[in-house]
Amino acid sequence: MDDLKNILQKVAAGQLSVEQGEEQLRGISRLDYATLDLARSERTGFPEVVYGEGKSASQLLGIMEKLREHQKLVLVTRVSEQQARAVRESWPDVQYIAEARLLLSTHEPLVPQRDGYVAVVAAGTSDWQVAQEAAWTARCFGSEARVIVDVGVAGIHRLFQRLEEIRSASVIVCVAGMEGALASVVAGLVDKPVIAVPTSVGYGASFGGVSALLTMLNSCANGVAVVNIDNGFGAGYLAGMIHRQSAASAIDDGTS
Repeated sequence: MDDLKNILQKVAAGQLSVEQGEEQLRGISRLDYATLDLARSERTGFPEVVYGEGKSASQLLGIMEKLREHQKLVLVTRVSEQQARAVRESWPDVQYIAEARLLLSTHEPLVPQRDGYVAVVAAGTSDWQVAQEAAWTARCFGSEARVIVDVGVAGIHRLFQRLEEIRSASVIVCVAGMEGALASVVAGLVDKPVIAVPTSVGYGASFGGVSALLTMLNSCANGVAVVNIDNGFGAGYLAGMIHRQSAASAIDDGTS
């Protein structure tokens, strides 16, 4: 009821148009090519995210324009440099994070909202883009994210050199292509949940990430959850949810 009253007061005060008020009351906004979920944040704690790949620049602009009217944070994944240029010509304040292929529109700088951090552990530098997508998604969720790169099992001593930093994280995201063994190794060394991200990095028999995916799904280590190939966003989202829940539980228990 408070939300309803607030919307009606804004319409009466001229802060929202009748059309905008209607959209907020219905929780959706329809375009010719998309139906936007304006109430997702209220249901899930995180606003709707746009998948940019395959969308024209004009479609992306139309979707973002609507979301920017209703959301404090707008995140677009899988964005090409050409798409980003078109968006930034209209809104120079929108940040393009090229290494993660993300567009980010936010009213306020991203700052950690809870203690602890998410460790994004990447097997090799070739996994960098996927790792960065995971890290930036977790940051949008209110978590600090640290990227630890080039610690794959082919030179396992490099992993051991960063092991204490990895163990100290609240949640761990493991990003690996080739045979995808990193997640199993890490999960056997830590007491935190591990989210495994197979990448499409590798030679022919890696089958575009299928080999790493199957290795991670068949891991004999406990505490490993697996997302789809190259799905850094999904891993970062899940890591942010877990971190948020664990931080809330710590507050409820009086331990933080």
